[in-house]
Amino acid sequence: MGKLERLFQKQPTFQKTLPFFKSFKIVYVLMIPVVIYYLFIASDRYVSSIILSVHSVNNDIAPALGLASLVGINTGAREDILFLQRYIHSIDMLKILDKEIDLRTLYEKKKLDLFFTLSHNNSIETFLKFYQNRTKIVLNPDSGLLEIEVEGFTPQDSQTIANTILKQSERFVNEISHKAAREQMIFAEKELSNAKERLQNSQNALLTFQSQYGVFDPLKEAEAKAKLTADIESKLAQKESQLFTIQSYLNDNAPQIILLKSEIQALQRQLDKEVSKIISSKASKRLNDLIAKFQDLSIQVKFAQDAYTTALKAIEAARIESSRKIKQLVVIQGANEPQSPTYPKKLYNILTIFVILALLFGIIKLINMIIEEHRY
Repeated sequence: MGKLERLFQKQPTFQKTLPFFKSFKIVYVLMIPVVIYYLFIASDRYVSSIILSVHSVNNDIAPALGLASLVGINTGAREDILFLQRYIHSIDMLKILDKEIDLRTLYEKKKLDLFFTLSHNNSIETFLKFYQNRTKIVLNPDSGLLEIEVEGFTPQDSQTIANTILKQSERFVNEISHKAAREQMIFAEKELSNAKERLQNSQNALLTFQSQYGVFDPLKEAEAKAKLTADIESKLAQKESQLFTIQSYLNDNAPQIILLKSEIQALQRQLDKEVSKIISSKASKRLNDLIAKFQDLSIQVKFAQDAYTTALKAIEAARIESSRKIKQLVVIQGANEPQSPTYPKKLYNILTIFVILALLFGIIKLINMIIEEHRY
């Protein structure tokens, strides 16, 4: 204690000040500005509450994993809730609120309360910090519910701010839900356009081929010619058989033999003519070459047709996907209009400050008594 006494002996100013704290009246004196502030200056702050959740309506949701599965919260929905929580406290949300409801003006209403008002000259960073302090967000990890408390200087202000946040939150959830579907739709439309162009080009190539060679279907024409050739060969074989038979008992100058030989020669010329159409020496006239080209063009048309059909199905699926909400914002409790101010808790704050000052007075009083006791 000797060191403590010497210390205060070297502090005459402190010793002069200590007697002033001997009376408990100093606590009442210090409480006067506190009471005046809370009764006449402190701004009433009304709170409008919102409770939200994000629900997925897609049936293809992957099962939740890890801790999220134990509490029954889907991982994707939890991520969406976290995204929404960040978005509500973001500068983008602040700019939208300021543009739609002139939020800065609402926060500048109470000029006297320097602790809970916003100056017109404050920077955007200060404005954002002030907004974040007036908008409290609590995420319930068990239920996945997002509880939002929005403060305003009037009941109407708090409800207006909360309703605007609610509207923008729904727009945000819809936007992140439909963005992937829109990108898929754009890709599907592009693929459909390409498939349609390929189909038209392949069909035009087939029509040009048919016009150029004067054939509709070389394969069917070949089948018809093959059948005709087979018929001619069959007749030719019959005539040759008849000629061989009658040559056994007639001489070569007999009219029947001459007639059969003439018919055989005619059939042979017709057979050679039909065969030449199939295996012509000119590649452009050979029916087998025409068949090969026709089949190639037909395969291209069929492939393009299948691709076009697939693209149509894909774009229809993308259209259905983009037209429905994959994720939707579920409003458990909408923005209410409060009837009484939530903050400040005037009586509680006044009593708390009084107790703190009384404790400080007691500590200083104790120090003063210790110094007085060791002075002598």
